Amino acid sequence: MSSTTPIDLDVAVMMEQPSWKKTKLSLERPYKDDKGERIPDLLDIAPDGVQVFEPPQDPTKLLGENLRRIFIERGVDFFERQDALRATGDLSIPQALDTKDDKVEPDQQEEGVSKAHMNPEELFKMRMEIMPQLFTALGEMTHARELLSLLLASAAPTDPSPVPSLPSSTLTASVVTKPSPIPSVDAFNAQLTIGGKDEALRKASSIFKSAANNLERSRLRGQRYWVDALKTRRANWGLVPAPLPFGAPTGKGADKTSKDFFVSFGLEESPAHFRRRAVGHMATYETSSHVLVFPHRQRVRLQVSLILTDSSGLFRTASNSMTSLSDASLEDSLKIAQREMVEEELFSVLIKEASTLPTASARVAERLIVIDAAQGMELKFELVDGDGVKTQESNKSDERLSATCNLIYFALQGLLLSLHASQKSQRLSSANAQHLPSAFPNKAPLLQPIIDLLQYQVFCDRIKVELDKMVSALLKAGISSSLRFDAVGESGHQLVEHFVANETAKRIGGEALLRIDVRQTLRLTFLSPSSLTAHLPQATLPIASIPQLVQLLSDEVERCLLNRLCEVGSQVCERVGATWFVDFVSGKAVGRWEGNILNLRVIFDKDFAIHSSAYRLNRASRQLSLLETYTPGTSISLVAWLQELLEKTILES
Repeated sequence: MSSTTPIDLDVAVMMEQPSWKKTKLSLERPYKDDKGERIPDLLDIAPDGVQVFEPPQDPTKLLGENLRRIFIERGVDFFERQDALRATGDLSIPQALDTKDDKVEPDQQEEGVSKAHMNPEELFKMRMEIMPQLFTALGEMTHARELLSLLLASAAPTDPSPVPSLPSSTLTASVVTKPSPIPSVDAFNAQLTIGGKDEALRKASSIFKSAANNLERSRLRGQRYWVDALKTRRANWGLVPAPLPFGAPTGKGADKTSKDFFVSFGLEESPAHFRRRAVGHMATYETSSHVLVFPHRQRVRLQVSLILTDSSGLFRTASNSMTSLSDASLEDSLKIAQREMVEEELFSVLIKEASTLPTASARVAERLIVIDAAQGMELKFELVDGDGVKTQESNKSDERLSATCNLIYFALQGLLLSLHASQKSQRLSSANAQHLPSAFPNKAPLLQPIIDLLQYQVFCDRIKVELDKMVSALLKAGISSSLRFDAVGESGHQLVEHFVANETAKRIGGEALLRIDVRQTLRLTFLSPSSLTAHLPQATLPIASIPQLVQLLSDEVERCLLNRLCEVGSQVCERVGATWFVDFVSGKAVGRWEGNILNLRVIFDKDFAIHSSAYRLNRASRQLSLLETYTPGTSISLVAWLQELLEKTILES
């Protein structure tokens, strides 16, 4: 949520001014009033306050007066003289152009050009008209010059003057005063003066007001500076002295006291170049978000992705959930910056360890690491743009895969803290002579446990698939069975302790318990990354491959089924005194009674389907003849099939 600061309130008050402060006077003289009617010209204001306006003029009457003035000033025969001059061809009178003829003859054009020049008679006539007027003007100029010379001589009598002086009684002095202006003009000039002063005062007032607002903003910014500093210190973030500004004196006797501080949010045992970048300072200028300033922040996030490829070639991709937090508050901005710096450090450590993995291959780029973690599984680490990160919602089919990515993301942070603690303990105990380093140090303390975990997950999935096949085959054959599969036998607290423990204890394990016919059990234990052990009644066998596991399951289940068939045969053939036993060498159950020997075999096909065959031995010919075969998917179970077969055989014998 956004909060309103005092600075925003001041800006809003400045924008909302009363209407009378926005009034501006125009230098153009108004000619219409508020109603849109024409304002008459004010001629004079009488002493009693009566205003005298210019009377309105009638256009028709004004045209008549102008025509009358033409006849009075230029004579009654003005138009006749104009017509006569045009008829005689006087060039001083403009001639009307004849537009009727589109083309002008060459002879007429030459005559028009010759008339454009004055002949001597016309020039003499013009001279006789102009010369008297020039002589008159010369006399007036001479008279004016003599008058000025006389005035200068009377003002300074000591200066000699070439103009002869005249008697004093010739000229007299008079005082001339400037006439008072018309009241309307005087009022308009005063209005202009007042308007100009009002505009100047308003501009000066706005300058002072903006300066006051700047001072108030500076005061609030300084107050907020120290309030944020106290909040940062109260939240237990590290405060370090800022370096001296560029160009500050550093010589002997100079004041080297720091004038500011930095907020350090890097991890304590991080490399030096990461700790130098994990700093921020309080903003000394106006910012948009009013938070800390991080000069070395790159705004990148670490994205962990898994790509699975099944046997049919289909891809499934998922990544860890990344939430974009807003840095509106001081605490949130520091947390986001610290998270980004920790993820950058994680990525740098992963780049160094990717080339030293003993059980996986890796491809490394500037911002991308792709590791072939297990069969059909790729692990990808990528630095993505933090500004474009949105809350990711995983599909329902990829919830498990996305949870695995989240587990890897948070496990990397715990492993990084464990690595820092180990480095710190080694640094503190380096002076101790009795401290001996480990003979085989782990070259990938962060990445190797993650790879082991993924390989262990794939390993457990493959084991569970084989066990599920066996359980399904037993159920189809009518043999009750159950499977309890625990891939991780440790609790969450123990799992965290395993991750932060030493190298030998960073292995997790689980077990699988297969119960057949609620009588016999088969126990398997496994340890990361790919160790499997079978616990049999006679021995404990390590299993190195999946085919070996399949063979072991087939043998153990076959043995259990043969024992079960012997028990059923003994119960059915009890009245005939039959003897049943299991021949483990040939892998069959043998039943004998009067004149009959019956052999039962159990066979598993490639899909773990259980088939059984019953053979009868002819004592005379010593040959086995097939009596009947059991195929899975029939309506009766294996035990019921054997009971019917034995009943039929006993009746026949």
